[in-house]
Amino acid sequence: MERPSGKYYEELEVGHVFRHPLTRTVTETDNLLITTLTMNTQLLHLDEEFAKEHSVSGTRLVNSIFTLGLVVGVGVSDVSNGTTVGNLGFKDISFPAPVSIGDTLRAETEVLSKRESKSRPNAGIVEFEHRGYNQKGTLIAKIHRIALMMKVPTDG
Repeated sequence: MERPSGKYYEELEVGHVFRHPLTRTVTETDNLLITTLTMNTQLLHLDEEFAKEHSVSGTRLVNSIFTLGLVVGVGVSDVSNGTTVGNLGFKDISFPAPVSIGDTLRAETEVLSKRESKSRPNAGIVEFEHRGYNQKGTLIAKIHRIALMMKVPTDG
């Protein structure tokens, strides 16, 4: 079997920041799809005329579930692809600045802490902070995630 692209528990160093090379420009289709798939009828996401008058940015806001998924998702190949046993939770999620259609987003992931799993000797618990930025360098999302990460497999 080929080695996964993600990092094993032992390879994750507290304080290390992964600056993910993948960037993504948010399209109207992205916003429309996630909004309708989640049955979120918030006019701030769907109605430009309503958003001009009522949103913090004067235009439609990109659905924050899309922003959350993108900021966490772009780091998968660098950090956790094939090495995560499962997500244990998300906490302290914030969106300090709005995301608009046409914004280009980038992300980074910092390893906050790690500890051995008490119930799974082949895994450890790692806390990450995912941060998303727009094309101007403005912080648009900050997500604290806890994951159960595989340890390096041993023969036998």
